[in-house]
Amino acid sequence: MYPLVYIARHGQTEWNAERRLQGQADTDINAFGRKQATRNGLRLAELVRNPADFDFVASPMRRTRETMELMREAMGLDPSGYRTDPRLVEISFGDWQGFTFAELERRAPGSTDGRRHAKWDFQPPGEGAESYEMLLERIKPWFDALRQPTVCVTHGGVMRCFFRLVTGISKQEAASLEIPQDRLLRLEGRSLEWL
Repeated sequence: MYPLVYIARHGQTEWNAERRLQGQADTDINAFGRKQATRNGLRLAELVRNPADFDFVASPMRRTRETMELMREAMGLDPSGYRTDPRLVEISFGDWQGFTFAELERRAPGSTDGRRHAKWDFQPPGEGAESYEMLLERIKPWFDALRQPTVCVTHGGVMRCFFRLVTGISKQEAASLEIPQDRLLRLEGRSLEWL
């Protein structure tokens, strides 16, 4: 059983809007992403009665840190009052980072077929590249160590892994989940719910 955890994906970046593979490229949120973060923070202010009871933690990437800071500011809290954990960093797309799938296909026709057919287990080319299964193994120790109410800001890939860990959905279902940037995900006990 897990404690109460509110999980947010970082606000939109220009690469999100362009459908570029971000992975571990350290990008910034855009103006629309800042509005999303503030809106999520206002929603959290309604849900979290005693913020001092919560651990606030974010991926150390710029887009997640700015999202957390805007959320905390919207809650009336010190924007800097949180910690980071490197295990919450997004999946690495290796040599594919910064490209769209269309661009990858133009450069090397057929290169993305393997990912289309087995998205969860596919590992892109390049040093440090990860599959979703590798990402799940990286974040599982953090997830299993949850002991207190938490507010977490992370990435779409990490949130797909949370669904697989908590609900046991199939690899195919987890890999194809849409992860919105303007909603909060609540974990409590063994259930996940979009708010």
